[in-house]
Amino acid sequence: MTTLPAHPILSCDEARALEARLFGGDEAREWPAMQCAGRAIGVAVLEDFQEIGGFSAAGRVLVLVGKGHNGGDALIATRTILEQYPQAGADVLFVFGEQALRPLTQRAWQELLQTAPQRVAARRVGEGDLAYDLCLDGVFGFQFRPPLDERAGAALRWANARSVRLRAAVDLPSGLDTSDAFRADFTYATGSVKAPALQCPNAGRLRNLDLGFFDPARQDDWPGHTDFVLLPSVLSPLSALRSPLSDKRAYGHLFVLGASRNYPGAALLAVLAALRSGAGLVTAFVPESLAPAFAARAPEAMWIGWPETAEGGLALAGHYLIRERLARATALVLGPGLGRETETLTLAANIMEAATVPVVLDADALQPDIVRAGSAPRVLTPHAGEFARIAGDAALRNFCGKTGATVVLKGPITHIGTAEAVYHSCFGGPVLARGGSGDLLAGLIGGLLAQAVAEQLPVPSCRAGSPAVSLSNRPNPAGSGTGKAAAYGDAALQAAARGVVWHGRAADALARAKGQVAVQTTQVLDYLSAALRDVHS
Repeated sequence: MTTLPAHPILSCDEARALEARLFGGDEAREWPAMQCAGRAIGVAVLEDFQEIGGFSAAGRVLVLVGKGHNGGDALIATRTILEQYPQAGADVLFVFGEQALRPLTQRAWQELLQTAPQRVAARRVGEGDLAYDLCLDGVFGFQFRPPLDERAGAALRWANARSVRLRAAVDLPSGLDTSDAFRADFTYATGSVKAPALQCPNAGRLRNLDLGFFDPARQDDWPGHTDFVLLPSVLSPLSALRSPLSDKRAYGHLFVLGASRNYPGAALLAVLAALRSGAGLVTAFVPESLAPAFAARAPEAMWIGWPETAEGGLALAGHYLIRERLARATALVLGPGLGRETETLTLAANIMEAATVPVVLDADALQPDIVRAGSAPRVLTPHAGEFARIAGDAALRNFCGKTGATVVLKGPITHIGTAEAVYHSCFGGPVLARGGSGDLLAGLIGGLLAQAVAEQLPVPSCRAGSPAVSLSNRPNPAGSGTGKAAAYGDAALQAAARGVVWHGRAADALARAKGQVAVQTTQVLDYLSAALRDVHS
């Protein structure tokens, strides 16, 4: 199985066992971990506040504290925020009373009082401000066992009724999916992601805070695990120095085939993203009436005008255009803006039958007969509705096992499935809930896939006096006789994982800079560079 920079997703019992193994109940070891967790939550909350204009200079925090270490994490996070905002204040609600606090949580409370004695007050349900900038839920976390205690239920109902700009839960929203549960905008998983956070409707957006609980070189410590959360360091290879002997042919040649009169812009968006992916060459095949305008918009790509059907789609008659050039490609994106004309979909199936390089299938190319055509490695990029169309009732891993495909199932948490495992990406957010974001993702994955395949081919030298080597004459690993799976290795999964994380991190950066509302889809491209920073593990 491919090893990507990722952590296993744990059940609550497994998370308890992990922390018992790491700390053994020794408070001298638990206290530094609590400090690290609380500070990480505080920093992450302030970063996410940027999507709604930032934390107010004199902001108010409501902190819900239970008995255990989750409450301590929330109190240390509050201290982190108040240290940065000297005019801010906090109301602390001890759900089970201050006397019930475990020793380290009591210590975190005392340190908060010492940090901001005039700005912090203990409150009861019904007391305190009517409105808060932030509500931090540190009542239960993954220690919760139903049913919900009446005292906790009353506190959570009262907190849910407050006017709050951002609601954040530590590890898991208290009460999970019960009627009185805390309703979070963000859930911050400290040290490990707990499985209920992936399905809980009250969790909001999930953030994974890596506290060093896992040895990155020892994923085999979790045999039998098939669900993992991706880390930012999956992008580390993209932020490394490129060879000073680089040649554009060394970074792959992506073909993009799509667009129609009814959906002209989708293929252009995919090409724009592919050009930003680092691919050396991009060739786009689009209806001939669109090619001149697209060439003016993105002259770096090579635009091939394709004969059109009466309704403005790609006609079967143009198949020769890609057939005579296909040996030059290292990957293909098929589908953005393609439309659903019978002739065009037949063309797409024929191309899949002939393809010998990996293919990204997107949008209207996600049809049952197309996704199963041919034997080329493939990445599918459906949203939930498209996945139901091609997979029926099949679960993600089962479908991947039957088809051999790598599937990027897009959603609030994007799931990248193979027959062996599912990798989950917590990056991105509502800023991506707009037309065209999927087209950008398809182009990004395609460009990364083209590069990954090119890395396995003999690289032409660009030294002065070296003989020129045509990419079309370089050996194609798909025809080497060793089989496509062996030849291309894990290129499809790696490209899918990197594309999803890169796309999501760029969206996060865009939302923090410009907000979630008054932006355009193409602005995500402007933040791809920023998204590659600070990704090294």
